[in-house]
Formats: sequence, structure tokens, C-alpha cells
Amino acid sequence: MEVDAYVAALDREGHLLVDAARRAGTTSPVPTCPGWGQPDLLAHIGFVHRWATRYVATAISEMADEPDEAAILACAPGEGGRVAWVAEGHAALVRALRAAPADLECWTFLAAPCPLAFWARRQAHETAVHRVDAELAAGLVPTPVDPELAADGIDELLFGFFARPPRRTFEIPGGAVTLALETVDRPERWVVRVSDLGVEARRGPGQCDLAVRGSASDLYLLLWHRRSPRGVEGLETESLRVLFEQVWGPRGVTWA
Repeated sequence: MEVDAYVAALDREGHLLVDAARRAGTTSPVPTCPGWGQPDLLAHIGFVHRWATRYVATAISEMADEPDEAAILACAPGEGGRVAWVAEGHAALVRALRAAPADLECWTFLAAPCPLAFWARRQAHETAVHRVDAELAAGLVPTPVDPELAADGIDELLFGFFARPPRRTFEIPGGAVTLALETVDRPERWVVRVSDLGVEARRGPGQCDLAVRGSASDLYLLLWHRRSPRGVEGLETESLRVLFEQVWGPRGVTWA
């Protein structure tokens, strides 16, 4: 995807997130973020959009010291003002990305063709995932993620976040399990070997212990723990779902 496409996706996903937030009660729990209510979700995404805007708009070349999550949530506006605050921060980020020069130089934390592409991509996916959270908090059936964006997001997760050295180890049944992820609405296929040493992924054919098939949106949300494995092709039985959860369930991502 090109930068303009990422920014368009960010714009679209942010408006969906704000619309869902307006429909949710201020005390609504976020089922995909245990311990969070809707105000916590809005505080988080409102901060992240401003955090990203700062790097893009002022071309900060090194990672800046930031407050921890508790401080972020404590400094957000009151619950009644958070939806408008999120909408304001989202709009500012979209403007900053559209105004930034193609040769922008600033800090990033994943490999990308250029810093502008990194920030546009990362924020499109950050917003898409949390848009699903907002819709679930509002009691809505999540809007499917655009197939192209979803497939790109699987790439970012596998070849970006999990290409980095793991910060902790996991005990994997049998030492390693190889997953195949196959989209039914696009041509992509990924082979992912998950071991106690980390995640190794490649695109294309290959043997696997467990093949999981679905739309690009369903696989994207499954890997981001925003969709249940139930009903996904390849995970029809309880034993297969347990295996998938043992292999993928504990995994999460870190910013840097």
C-alpha cells in the first residue's frame, strides 16, 4: 500500500471509531481489552494519535520520553469530553500526515520504506484495531476491515513486530508449531513457525501443523485477538482451538 492509501484508511477507521464511541455508554466495558471501559479506550487512542502527530509534525529524530499508560489515562479529559478529544486528535494526525514531506526524517520503531510510510501504516492499523474495540464496546457487530488493509496488517504483525527479538519466551507444545494462514478473499498465504525462541514467517506455500483459513479481515482480527477462533476454518474442534490459543494466545506486541 502507498502512503496515501494508509492515510485514507486511517481517516476512514478514525471516523468509524468516533461514531461507535458516540453510540457506546461512557461506562461500557471493552470486551477485547480486559479491565478497560470505553473511557480508557478513548484515552489511549487519543493519546496515541497525539503521540504520533508529534513525531510527524516536528520530525523528532529520537524516541522521546513518554509517560506510562497509567499517566496517559490519568491526564485524558473527563469522560464527557473524550469523544470530541479523540476526534480532534485523529483529525490533527490525518492533517499532519497529509502535510508531511515525502522525505520526512523522524524516529520510527519498525522497518519501513521511509518514516512517513511507517507512521501512516502504523496509525492506520492502530486505529483499525481499536475501532473494532469501540464497536464491540457499543454492542455492534464489527465492520469488516478492508481486505487490502487487513492483509497488509498481517504482514506488519508477522514481519514487523514479530521479526524483532522476543522480549520473553513461551512454552510451545512440542517445542514448535507451524501455522499456515490462508486468505479466502485474497491471494495471500503465510507460513508461520512459532517456537519458544520466537516467530519466523514467510509468504507462500509450505507444510504446516495447522492451517487456518478465512477472510483477510477475520485472520487479521484473529491474530490481534479481536476475533474468537470459533467459526474460523481449520479451528472447528475444541482441540484445534486450544492448540491455536496455546501457540498464539499469549503473544502481544510492544511499541519499541
